[in-house]
Amino acid sequence: MKALLGRQMRCAAVLVCATLGAVSGLAAQSWQHIGDVSKVEKLADGVELTSGTAKVRVTAVGDGIFRVRVAASGTFPKDFSWAVIAPPAPPPIGIEDGKSEVRMTAGSAIVIVQKSPLLVRFTDLQGNILLADEPTLPMAWDGERIHVWKTMPADENYYGLGDKAGPMNRRNRAFTNWNTDEFGWQESTDPLYKTIPFFIGLRAGRAYGLFFDNTWRSVFDFGKESPDYFSFGAEGGELNYYFFSGPTPKKVVSDYTTLVGRSPLPPLWSLGYQQSRYSYYPEARAREIVETMRSKKIPLDAIYFDIDYQQDYAPFTVNRQYFPNFEKMIADFRSIGVHTILITDLHIKKNPSAGYAPYDSGIQNDNFVKNADGGVFVGSVWPGDSVFPDFTLTRARDWWGGLYKDFVAMGVSGFWNDMNEPSVFLRADKTMPLSVRHRLDDGTSLDHRAIHNVFGMENVRATYDGLRKLQGDERPFVLTRAAYSGAQRYAATWTGDNSSTWNHLKMSTPMLLSMGISGFPLVGDDIGGFAGSPPSDLLTRWFEVGALNPIYRDHTAKDTADQEPWVSGPEQEAVRRRYIELRYKLMPYLYTAIEEAARTGIPLMRPLFLEYPQLTQFYGDNRDFIFGADFFVAPVVTEMTDVETVQLPPGDWYDFWSSEKHVSAAALRLHPRLEEMPLYVRAGAIVPMQSVVQSTSQTPDGPLQLRVYPGDDCRGTLYQDDGHTFAYQRGELLRVNFSCHAAANGVSIQSVVEKNSFQPWWKAEEVILYGAAAAPRAVTVDGKGITSSRYDAASHSVTFVIPGGAHGWSAQIDY
Repeated sequence: MKALLGRQMRCAAVLVCATLGAVSGLAAQSWQHIGDVSKVEKLADGVELTSGTAKVRVTAVGDGIFRVRVAASGTFPKDFSWAVIAPPAPPPIGIEDGKSEVRMTAGSAIVIVQKSPLLVRFTDLQGNILLADEPTLPMAWDGERIHVWKTMPADENYYGLGDKAGPMNRRNRAFTNWNTDEFGWQESTDPLYKTIPFFIGLRAGRAYGLFFDNTWRSVFDFGKESPDYFSFGAEGGELNYYFFSGPTPKKVVSDYTTLVGRSPLPPLWSLGYQQSRYSYYPEARAREIVETMRSKKIPLDAIYFDIDYQQDYAPFTVNRQYFPNFEKMIADFRSIGVHTILITDLHIKKNPSAGYAPYDSGIQNDNFVKNADGGVFVGSVWPGDSVFPDFTLTRARDWWGGLYKDFVAMGVSGFWNDMNEPSVFLRADKTMPLSVRHRLDDGTSLDHRAIHNVFGMENVRATYDGLRKLQGDERPFVLTRAAYSGAQRYAATWTGDNSSTWNHLKMSTPMLLSMGISGFPLVGDDIGGFAGSPPSDLLTRWFEVGALNPIYRDHTAKDTADQEPWVSGPEQEAVRRRYIELRYKLMPYLYTAIEEAARTGIPLMRPLFLEYPQLTQFYGDNRDFIFGADFFVAPVVTEMTDVETVQLPPGDWYDFWSSEKHVSAAALRLHPRLEEMPLYVRAGAIVPMQSVVQSTSQTPDGPLQLRVYPGDDCRGTLYQDDGHTFAYQRGELLRVNFSCHAAANGVSIQSVVEKNSFQPWWKAEEVILYGAAAAPRAVTVDGKGITSSRYDAASHSVTFVIPGGAHGWSAQIDY
């Protein structure tokens, strides 16, 4: 959202409160709670229970994964989900229909349905309750509204729901899900841009997950109404939720992303540094930015173009007055390793009889959203009067995807779908009227209440699928602002229109972490803040932590100060360059972790409780995070005046900068200088690194670097492929596993090639072994002595080179 909207009316929050205020109130007299079970019918995958006119289905969809559906009228709607793509194969189930309850076992968990009244609880195999209905508040409905209440243990914590502002732990707060263009959002602002109705419950090291698959306006109340229970519900749609029994947070995230899909492996260039603002124009200014980055040797992989590159803000056009040589500019940038990303908002300028092909072809094929009376809905956005593709129709998505043909032919590499909540100007609710109709492929239609929260996801689905057809074997890159659960299958995202304040820097990490554990690992924020102009030290601190975020994009609004890395003078520029370079040095490690996220759902950027769920002291840590599996990051997110305490996780850790070893979960008191961000490596990590490059298209000089930090569970992994095509899906990849073992008289290191169907860039591997108290007596590789090893007393490290590309080897360092 651009700065203009900050001056628009802001009564949407009032409307939300008026709509949802009665949803979760115990005192509400209109709720019809489900009653006693009168009939039990066994199904192939579970049970169906009758209670009055209502029916409840409880089914197993995986090992320890259950689904609960309620049909108040007794008739279930067509089983359809925008989010769920492939439920895991259910294990064999056991059903016991007793006098007072029905018990169903599915793998590692049990669901028990009490019959009078109908109450659901989930347990482990030992009978420990994981999640249970509040006994005095069975599931209920009131007309279209639906709601569920669950007991809330005093020591249970709740995480997830996507990009909600404030602390990661959602306990004692209530949230609304209604995708909202919220320029200038702050810590207490809700709702925001995304609807991800999934959360993790965590208590004393044991985790479970719940996904409420409902696209209507919904609410989650984690104890704000009562300290005894939490609840969730929606204005309409089906009461339909999935329970994941865990037991670890990682298992919950993995199971959830199996259900709703995972982020595809992005092109490598999209993990490099990205430069953006609203807006780079004219062409000379854009060229100046790229040329300055290269002349100052600040690595860069992508430049963004916001709405001013378009003619009259009409999507899929080019303003030739501003960009007379648009195609050549894109080609020139590409030739030096800089990829172009264009904004393509989902509204289409209403511009009949003007030769504007997107509008004409959309009208001709009846592809736009309609009012209840059948006329095409028209709303005001950046181009003025605009129409909106009906993305719930396959034909409309196919048409939209085809609109990218010319831009792809020009060599544009990525696309940015903004304003897709959908945002509509000049309306108090900032979106489409709830009465507009969205058509489905089967000939039926739904009003906007049911589609609003998935509209942005279907927008990027159309973009991604269109690029898959147009780009051949090239991996698409799409960035979205709005999302529903599953949108990660099509796009990366960011946290929207943040502000250039220390508080927003502080809020960014918990938001990114929450997105990652909510199934969305490819996420970033606007480095430096979108609204306003950051002071120089704030911008520098943001560059530091941003280097270890999944998406690394510097972006700001119109009428703000320049925010490129070199502003504020040479001292600040040098620090910012240092951290951009750090990101490129870590690219082999980063890309390996991103591939893990695409394969398993476990994010690159991890809250401490994801790795250390047994340690309750980390349940409230909103500043620190784990980068991949092996780095502990303690970013500076406040104006430093006092000493800051950093509590390292269990085990031994090495200071990444000094190589100093800290033993047994030390608590450090630090006062980092401007150029310092506390960064530590797990003792037991083997970290692949490379030399600095100016873009990911440049081949690194020298060998692959392996930094070995001896310790318990000593291991590392390296993943490589061509970085831009889908050849990896055909097996053209490299995967190498490293391990080490430390003894009193030496250290052994092994490299085992698991998959070797891709030829990497390096011709040798440089091993740097840390923690060496003295020069080694001997270094051997595959039984042959090496005489060229070097010992550095300052860093307590031993360095030696193993010639050859990726291959298995064994090294021994003797003291």
